[in-house]
Amino acid sequence: MRTIKQLQDMSGYWALITGGAGHVGRTAAHALLELGAKVILLDRDPRYLARIHKEVFDENADVHCVCCELSDEQAIYAAMKEVEALTKGRLNVLINNAAFVGTDKLTGWCVPFEKQSFDTFKACLDVNLSAPFLLSQLAYELMKQTESPCRSIINISSIYAVVGPQMDMYAGTEMGNPAAYAASKAGLMQLTNWMAANVAPHVRVNNIVLGGIERGQPQSFLDKYNSRVPMQRMATEEDVKGAIAYLSSQLSNYMTGQSLYLDGGWTTI
Repeated sequence: MRTIKQLQDMSGYWALITGGAGHVGRTAAHALLELGAKVILLDRDPRYLARIHKEVFDENADVHCVCCELSDEQAIYAAMKEVEALTKGRLNVLINNAAFVGTDKLTGWCVPFEKQSFDTFKACLDVNLSAPFLLSQLAYELMKQTESPCRSIINISSIYAVVGPQMDMYAGTEMGNPAAYAASKAGLMQLTNWMAANVAPHVRVNNIVLGGIERGQPQSFLDKYNSRVPMQRMATEEDVKGAIAYLSSQLSNYMTGQSLYLDGGWTTI
């Protein structure tokens, strides 16, 4: 029987993280690097990616950057060709993390329901749901060719995929909780279930249901949020590391089609 240390060893494995330059993406990368993996950060801004590579990862040779606009189907195909070249046709882990979120500045986004834009709704689904579908499809082809027992797709969903928002928390702030965000994240959870049933036994597919992460939100929002969650605080990026390590590595070898709730207990009450 292998030890825990052996099960979590990802030496020589390749992981692709979308939204890799963002807070959660960088945290996931740090977790996988600690386990020995090589990491590809995929994001849309080449200058920001380069800065993150230099300032956050000290130009680590095990960290690679790929630029891609996830709303562009052809850009996704091109990016995955670049991934295939970097990894010599191998891939162990895909983390579908990139998403439009409730702080993005988009037309008809963080506004009352009757003012939300249909075009923005569709754009959100393109990035939050359609892109993970295509990325997973292309990653699956690489994973099937990868001679390793560690082949995992992780989708990053949200508590708002399973419960409705409490809109009074956002009063007096520039934050919001658009319908498209909830719909896309709920779709991602069901995509997780569908893929898990159809890509096994080659690849495992699981989902992380994230609660809110503290990043300098207005105090009025923090007070309301923290008073409603059993852990009495928002998450930190560090709280994500264990879940990423577990679902990426062979620690979760017999787990597929599941949702791991990382929400401080928000959805239990």
